[in-house]
Amino acid sequence: MTNHIEAASPHLMNTYARLPIAMDHGQGCRVWDVNGKSYLDGLGGIAVNTLGHNHPKLVPALQEQIAKLIHCSNYYHVPNAEVLGKKLTELSGMTNAFFCCTGLEANEAALKLARKFGHDKGITNPQIVVYEKAFHGRSIATLSATGNVKVQKGFEPLVEGFIRVPLNDIEALKKATEGNPNVVAVFFETIQGEGGINPMRIDYLQQVRQLCDQRDWLMMIDEVQCGMGRTGKWFAHQWAGIVPDVMPLAKGLGSGVPIGAVVAGPKAANIFQPGNHGTTFGGNPLAMRAGVETIRIMEEDNLLENAAKVGTHLRAALEKGLAGNPGLKEIRGQGLMLGIELTKPCGVLAERAAEAGLLLSVTADSVIRLVPPLILTEAEADEIVAILVPLIQAFLKE
Repeated sequence: MTNHIEAASPHLMNTYARLPIAMDHGQGCRVWDVNGKSYLDGLGGIAVNTLGHNHPKLVPALQEQIAKLIHCSNYYHVPNAEVLGKKLTELSGMTNAFFCCTGLEANEAALKLARKFGHDKGITNPQIVVYEKAFHGRSIATLSATGNVKVQKGFEPLVEGFIRVPLNDIEALKKATEGNPNVVAVFFETIQGEGGINPMRIDYLQQVRQLCDQRDWLMMIDEVQCGMGRTGKWFAHQWAGIVPDVMPLAKGLGSGVPIGAVVAGPKAANIFQPGNHGTTFGGNPLAMRAGVETIRIMEEDNLLENAAKVGTHLRAALEKGLAGNPGLKEIRGQGLMLGIELTKPCGVLAERAAEAGLLLSVTADSVIRLVPPLILTEAEADEIVAILVPLIQAFLKE
């Protein structure tokens, strides 16, 4: 019998509260650790592994690309960057794209776009409206835009220039910005991820779009986690029938290959000029091929429809399984981006679920987050429910 392998990383900085698990390989919606234990992947690398693991259409394409060219620098044109940029603008109704490597970088670029937009209009100290409970990244600027004091603590002084408002309250937004000529943009997630799976209402999204048009602000929508088909449309804001001016993307766009993007409409597409912004690794041939192939496979396999259908099934099954439990506060989200909020902190459930063979995360202290691959089947959704519901019920009785 093979000896048990302990999961440890003594030479790495202690930046993550890791579970005592080291992954070895995956197939579809399942992964196996170095000791051979299997897990149903309800986390999808935190909404990253759109196509699951070892996808039979994606892997050969990436292998072919690695054998051709991985990186060549942005001194030169990368053909698949144009292919992917064109596709994203077609899907979004926008006009141009910039490629980077992460959601943080995409959000940082959006913040720079907003400031430059203001300066180009003669505004010396541009201000950006951001939201309570938001999460936009861990750089100093994106951390400052984030609405979580706990993750900001210890990194002060934060960057100035942000006005914070509550979700889904158009009057609060108007009041916070009334008579302020320095406001240049409103920046938010359609569905907050780290903040606890908190959706913006459709009517609110439409009201913000109208206000941005009236006041000549950029509407900047962070679709890093909720975009790329996760809700059943390419981008979650599309349920409201609106088009933003700036849209950061990442996570699911490359099915695990690091990739970020900023897609812009006419109002913002030409703000950056040579020398204003850049990246060493962004837009490299491997990442661009991953993005092109991810979208191609999503379209061929009808994964938007699958996300909507299986997500509805999963949510209904969770609601049925947890019905009448006083410890359940709410189940919310859309498609395959669901949050189960309990009445008490439940961080321990991430480890208990893993022990039971299910990967998930707990965010905002008391919200169980499910963001599985978009290839999830109804049978696998039922398996998630069969594992998770008893764990929640037992936890709430403690």
